[in-house]
Amino acid sequence: MKSSRLLSIVLLLQTRGRVPAAELAERLEVSARTVYRDVEALSAAGVPVYAERGRHGGIALLPGFRTDVTGMTTDEARALFILAAQGAHSALGLDDALRSALRKVMAALPAPHRPAAELAGRRILVDPDKWTTRPSSATSADGPSGRAAAARPTVDLDVLHTAVFTDLRLRICYRHSGETRLRTYTVDPYGLVAKAGTWYLVADRRGRPQLFRADRVASATLTHVPVRRRAGVELAEVWQQLRRQVEDRPADVRVTARIRRERLDLAVRILGGALTGPPRTGDGDEAGDWATLDLAYPVLPAVRQLLQFGDSLEVLAPPEARRVMAEAAAAVTAVYAADAPSP
Repeated sequence: MKSSRLLSIVLLLQTRGRVPAAELAERLEVSARTVYRDVEALSAAGVPVYAERGRHGGIALLPGFRTDVTGMTTDEARALFILAAQGAHSALGLDDALRSALRKVMAALPAPHRPAAELAGRRILVDPDKWTTRPSSATSADGPSGRAAAARPTVDLDVLHTAVFTDLRLRICYRHSGETRLRTYTVDPYGLVAKAGTWYLVADRRGRPQLFRADRVASATLTHVPVRRRAGVELAEVWQQLRRQVEDRPADVRVTARIRRERLDLAVRILGGALTGPPRTGDGDEAGDWATLDLAYPVLPAVRQLLQFGDSLEVLAPPEARRVMAEAAAAVTAVYAADAPSP
């Protein structure tokens, strides 16, 4: 316990300067006499600490003395504060503990590393939760798509990372969902967000916030023009606004389907946000082999997502959705018809 207390004294003196012995004693929950004994122990160990008595006295380190008690590099400090940005601690009730731990780590960092660590928490966010938007055939450049979440970016993330931390405007060539041609934009980055394993660039384009999937950025070039962010606006605020736009997109197409019970658990995991309620069972299906699903989609073609369940799922209503499924199934059949054996 004594070694931990000695370390705490050094950290407090590095960040606060001169501290009254009574305050140190209160913080460390020991007597003032113990604090003075600890100061003597630090001095004997070679730490240039001294005590000044009197009304304005206290314990202090010699000017200019610093010690890197963590051994952390700048990149290591950044990594720690990026990890802390994910917000997963809230569910465990550890937000207060996290803030306290970060204060201690920040105090322990060498002064040159502190700005980088603080900036990392404002420029990089990690959101581990999956999107809860209704699936669609092309949800837009700003949100998820049907592609794998962990798709490898076509552009080096280092370029986006550099733009974020150097506060420079960025010129990107970008492919929107459902398009093949590239568009060129000049954007003002706020930061990078890792959402469920996929990286996104959060930036203003012409003064309006927009989300760009990193794996759709074909190329990125740093300009020499300083970034023009809206005053007082931070990454976390812009991210929440954009995330709500994607996840709160209206889902006007209501679909009823039935699925075989043995595929039900898999369907619930895959369909996720498309479900508008829990599966219904016991609706009179023979031998209870089927469960009924209620789903919602933003556009009618999005129901083609259900084709992946093959003949284990049948769309019951509306008729328009059944027609989309029939046309899609016929198109798939036509692709493989040439390889089908002759009767």
